Amino acid sequence: MEHVIALDVGGTGMKAALVGAGGELLHQARRATGRDRGPEAVVTGILDFAGELRAHGVRRYGRPASAAGLAVPGIVDEREGLAVYSANLGWRDLPLRALLAERLGGVPVALGHDVRTGGLAEGRIG
Repeated sequence: MEHVIALDVGGTGMKAALVGAGGELLHQARRATGRDRGPEAVVTGILDFAGELRAHGVRRYGRPASAAGLAVPGIVDEREGLAVYSANLGWRDLPLRALLAERLGGVPVALGHDVRTGGLAEGRIG
């Protein structure tokens, strides 16, 4: 079954889902962001969480996700795929889109600001 990974990173927690091609929620998960361990640990946590979601998709639906979307707080350069600055997570000029794409086997990844992506989701699906 075709699906994508959706991942929302907050200051204290991460929320994630596998979403089917028709917009149906297939799987959801949460975990702590771990910002008390520092910026590198947060990045590792995001990549590991996404890798686990990918593996779940393969086990449950017979294939890896076809794409992923990642929402993060702070200043984001969506076109370049950079988490430019996040005061609460300690990032500067982090190539998060490329890191996540590599972890997920080269699938397309969209990186966005958490508030803007939340507004987009609200507008599209209510």
